[in-house]
Amino acid sequence: MISTDIGIDLGTASILVYVRGKGVVLKEPSVVAFDRDTNKIKAIGEEARLMLGRTPGNIVAVRPLRQGVISDYTVTEKMLKHFIQKAIGKKTFRKPRISVCVPSGVTEVEKKAVEDATYQAGAREVAIIEEPIAAAIGAGIDIARPCGNMIVDIGGGTTDIAVISLGGTVVSTSIKIAGDDFDEAIVRFMRKKHNLLIGERTAEDIKIKIGSCFPRPEVDTLDVRGRNLVTGLPKTVTVTSEETEEALKETTLQIVEAVHGVLEKTPPELAADIADRGIVLTGGGSLLRGLEELIEDKTGINTMTAEDPMTAVAIGTGKYVEFLSGDRID
Repeated sequence: MISTDIGIDLGTASILVYVRGKGVVLKEPSVVAFDRDTNKIKAIGEEARLMLGRTPGNIVAVRPLRQGVISDYTVTEKMLKHFIQKAIGKKTFRKPRISVCVPSGVTEVEKKAVEDATYQAGAREVAIIEEPIAAAIGAGIDIARPCGNMIVDIGGGTTDIAVISLGGTVVSTSIKIAGDDFDEAIVRFMRKKHNLLIGERTAEDIKIKIGSCFPRPEVDTLDVRGRNLVTGLPKTVTVTSEETEEALKETTLQIVEAVHGVLEKTPPELAADIADRGIVLTGGGSLLRGLEELIEDKTGINTMTAEDPMTAVAIGTGKYVEFLSGDRID
């Protein structure tokens, strides 16, 4: 029985599982719903996400990962186990070899927690890989060559920015500002400007449907329902993409500043490569409209989004296992 090689993108917002030879087989939100009274898990993944903000008192829907780091160890372990079994089925006799990616700024202790949770979930070997490197492999960049590539990976909880050359990270930074913060910025804006209280899921809807961070030729609108803070009653407000630009301004500029900071620390030869090759965006957060244009506008460097930004990290993590096993006979 040959063992399975699995790559897991352990994200704050969603978990993707890549199986060697099959590609990405599973993509589910990293949300777990459990019953407080019995401590039993009720639902994991998409099923649990639908419960966010809509549960009775005894059932809580939680995200066990906060800003790319394990905040609830036992729940994470159960969630990992569930997803691994779902991805490979229960029939395998041999434990899989698993590579998991973590944000580039995590501490050794946080890395160890991820490693332990993965072993507990049934791995035979665990390789921990840094997110920007996984993102670069997944975006189809040949990381082994001696030329600089800049990757900006915007996930749910963290944004990782790195300059990669010769298979390693030369300069990198990880900031705790990403997709979730875009949602929070929209929630704050709606409260301030429209006196409307909306939930995380509604904010995410606005971001996906009409969210933008750079002036657009046409203006999109969306009807948003929430609770009026003055009357306390449900109310519908029409929001425009121009308003989202105003709402997201501060948060997106923090990402641009971090990109700028990494460029300042980049050795000149590599900086010349980046000016030549451009900046590559990956991660779900990079799907925000206008982000490419904003970074390009502020840095003067051509910016493009990877082909499938959502799955780039998972594919890269899985390929990394193959990259490792290429020189090792199993």
